[in-house]
Amino acid sequence: MTNTDTTGTLSYAAEEPARMEWAKHAPEVYKAMVRLDTAARQGLDPKLAELVKIRASQLNHCAFCLDMHSKDALAAGESVERIVQLSAWEESRHFYTEKEIAAIELTEAVTVLTEGFVPDEVYERAAKQFDEAELSQLIAAIAVINAWNRFGVTCRMTPGHYQPGQHH
Repeated sequence: MTNTDTTGTLSYAAEEPARMEWAKHAPEVYKAMVRLDTAARQGLDPKLAELVKIRASQLNHCAFCLDMHSKDALAAGESVERIVQLSAWEESRHFYTEKEIAAIELTEAVTVLTEGFVPDEVYERAAKQFDEAELSQLIAAIAVINAWNRFGVTCRMTPGHYQPGQHH
């Protein structure tokens, strides 16, 4: 059953407003986060960085960041198929390179720390795929998207209005 109005147009649920516009009330924190985000991405392949951001945002249920980074990934030339398959990457490993799989595994381990420390085998697989400088950048990028997710989820930032090229 579809939800249509009297004109036959599909109608969606009402958009919920954000709880708070945290960036407006903590502008120096926001600016520092943008600088940190920019620094963390240096030296990383843009498509890989977006896959990492999408996967962490899926795990953290951050709709705002999922919207943003899916759009940014598409703008960077990523395929819809790989973005869609990312939530089930273990079942669709053939869509990703070994390097990307190592980054996705590390993203999951760092993001879901409540399940324990980052396992040695996950870290070692990533260390085989990335040199130490690049691995350091990857860990930084994972930490930064997790911080953005926490702002987005806590403040219930509204997805759907982001256009590629904008900041958070």
